[in-house]
Amino acid sequence: MLKEFKAFIAKGNVMDMAVGIIVGAAFTAIVKSMVDDLINPIIGVFTGGLDFTNRYVVISGEVAPGMSLEAAREAGAAIFAYGSFIMAVINFLIIAVVVFLLVKFVNKVKDSAVKEEEAAPEAPKGPSELDVLLEIRDSLKK
Repeated sequence: MLKEFKAFIAKGNVMDMAVGIIVGAAFTAIVKSMVDDLINPIIGVFTGGLDFTNRYVVISGEVAPGMSLEAAREAGAAIFAYGSFIMAVINFLIIAVVVFLLVKFVNKVKDSAVKEEEAAPEAPKGPSELDVLLEIRDSLKK
């Protein structure tokens, strides 16, 4: 069983997946920071600091008017927290746009690198292996 596990782990696909997960986790932190620290404040300026997080409807229980969502949950009330959902959707859309733009940028850089490789003149090649063999054959005939 240990040998099978080693063979499974040593496969290239598993290692590629592990690297992808690790890089993805690091990338997630970068994108989250970009959205939270750079983009959301800019959007907040245009929307006047509009924040839906504390918007909710009390389904059952006693909650004082104006109480925060966290305080209402701590009071034990059943809460329909539609504001948190709206903010999650907004954050998702922002993250999706940021990731789209990053992928588009990376693809553009990758395409320009490929074009540079294609545009680079190939070094002149010497005679092919077939040419050398034909030359040897001709020499032996003489």
